[in-house]
Amino acid sequence: MSVRLQSPLSCYAIVLPSLVLLTTFVYLPVVWAFASSLYEFEIGADSHFVGLAHYGEYLGQDPTAFPSLANMLVLTLIAAIMRMSFPLIIARLIYALPTERWRYIYRIVFLVPIVVPGVAVQLIWADMIYSDFGLLNELLRGVGLSHWTRGWLADPQTALASIALIGFPFVGGFEVLIYYAGFSSIPESVNEASALDGCTGLQKFFRIDIPMVLSQLKLILILTLIGGIQGFENIFILTRGGPGFETTVPGLWMYFNAFSFQRMGYACAIGVLLFAIIFGLTLLNMKYFKSSEDLQGVR
Repeated sequence: MSVRLQSPLSCYAIVLPSLVLLTTFVYLPVVWAFASSLYEFEIGADSHFVGLAHYGEYLGQDPTAFPSLANMLVLTLIAAIMRMSFPLIIARLIYALPTERWRYIYRIVFLVPIVVPGVAVQLIWADMIYSDFGLLNELLRGVGLSHWTRGWLADPQTALASIALIGFPFVGGFEVLIYYAGFSSIPESVNEASALDGCTGLQKFFRIDIPMVLSQLKLILILTLIGGIQGFENIFILTRGGPGFETTVPGLWMYFNAFSFQRMGYACAIGVLLFAIIFGLTLLNMKYFKSSEDLQGVR
């Protein structure tokens, strides 16, 4: 038996608690950050209005601004390429397995690493792979390339690349499941028609499969851009932005200014700039990166 709501007010009453919580804990802090970026203040001290001075200081005077933005761009670009390629291939291989039992087993195998905390993963790479006597250096010594060994996270020439390569072979369980769901939603009639036309193998993968999972690719791209621009936890754990400022990103510099240097207004200004970058890239992605539904609508 279905219950019909008596009036539109009933719908608003149901949504209202969630809207109040969302406004209190999401929207108001964002508005507060925008307003605070216009003031110079420390926690517990008096504040004074400085207008757009923080933005001018960061973009025109802060020596870390453009190097950190470049580091962020490199890390985000590499992450986007990796997350939109390797998991996609693995998901397609799992989808091609002949029985549902083996598909289920392989999905579980790739999903299990998700339960490992991200901090633990970073520490494993730092201590077991990149350390002086870690796996990578020991492997180089074993093949007679001892002169290539180094402190990978302490060397300015390799620190950023070492961070970018953490997670190899870049097959995250979340991305695999998202892509697998996309492949599973492809109508069987499409697969049958492609087989009748002789479109199989790599030709089918590039001409049919990938266009049919563009919605999933679009989702992963947006999430990767957001995570790459605002994220800094792994760098904080591994290098704290060093050596020097070789691995500093804007998010980490914002954190240091807020909680180490007590420049909350300046940190809020950096956060607002990151918000503007994320918002702009998301709009571009939504407008120019067509999903599978958009392509079907065009047809």
